[in-house]
Amino acid sequence: MDSLDLDRIVAQLLDACPARRPAKVVQLTEGEICALCMRSRDVFMDQPTLLELECPLKVCGDVHGQYSDLLRLFECGGFPPEANYLFLGDYVDRGKQSLETICLLLSYKVKYPENSSYCGETTSALRSTESTGSTTNASGATAFGFGRHSRIVSIAFL
Repeated sequence: MDSLDLDRIVAQLLDACPARRPAKVVQLTEGEICALCMRSRDVFMDQPTLLELECPLKVCGDVHGQYSDLLRLFECGGFPPEANYLFLGDYVDRGKQSLETICLLLSYKVKYPENSSYCGETTSALRSTESTGSTTNASGATAFGFGRHSRIVSIAFL
């Protein structure tokens, strides 16, 4: 996990400029995504359940995998660590770039744990996918754009 190059991953994710239509698909390796999941899990587990957040704080609702919208939020409000964010949930499901969305959010969480906070369920649909054993149904990982990688990537988010 020490080989995780967060600076390169964030730069690669930010290279998908929202001015492009459609937004550019970012190709992260399965190893990078799994390592990011494991590292972010450690960060979340090290934090208390009740967070004391610093103001000013930008509160953002449902992102729904809309990567271009997420990038616009950061462009308008400032990128971490210059701005503090609280994301309320629904990070993935509708957008074609849910994988890029959650990877950028997790990258910022690992890189700047005090500037990015998340609550709500991140992977409720992934959990239902895992329990049914199907990754191609309407609430499955393929619908989130996770289908670009093996099932291992979907399981890493659980």
